[in-house]
Amino acid sequence: MQWSPRGGETAALGVLAVGLALSVVLLDAAGRVLVGTAVVLLLLVVTHDVTARPRLRAGPDGVEVATWTRRRHLPWPLLRVRVRVTRRLGVSSRTLELDTAAGPDDDGVLVVLGRRDLGANPEAVARTLRELDPTAG
Repeated sequence: MQWSPRGGETAALGVLAVGLALSVVLLDAAGRVLVGTAVVLLLLVVTHDVTARPRLRAGPDGVEVATWTRRRHLPWPLLRVRVRVTRRLGVSSRTLELDTAAGPDDDGVLVVLGRRDLGANPEAVARTLRELDPTAG
């Protein structure tokens, strides 16, 4: 099983970046700086979506998470899967937490992925990961 940002969202961000880049010629100097910065940030997000694909992959020996620079393997025996619900300013958001810390003195690895990273509901992904985990009892 694998999860990635939805292709349609990535394409929409790319189109938005191109549209903003084209509008720069109509703006004053301050507007060019602001819109130019937005274009660069959008292109960075699109680049990350394309290069770190799939973002999360589950296999028989654990999960693999893609980051900007590498892929990190997290083995099943060390992995704790949790969904965290946060509520700020009346808006609730859910994130998938993958943690490999064995105890209070072990830093381990903590990976936090949101709905956009996964292209799916974090609760559904957590449920699937728990079903795939051969060490779960």
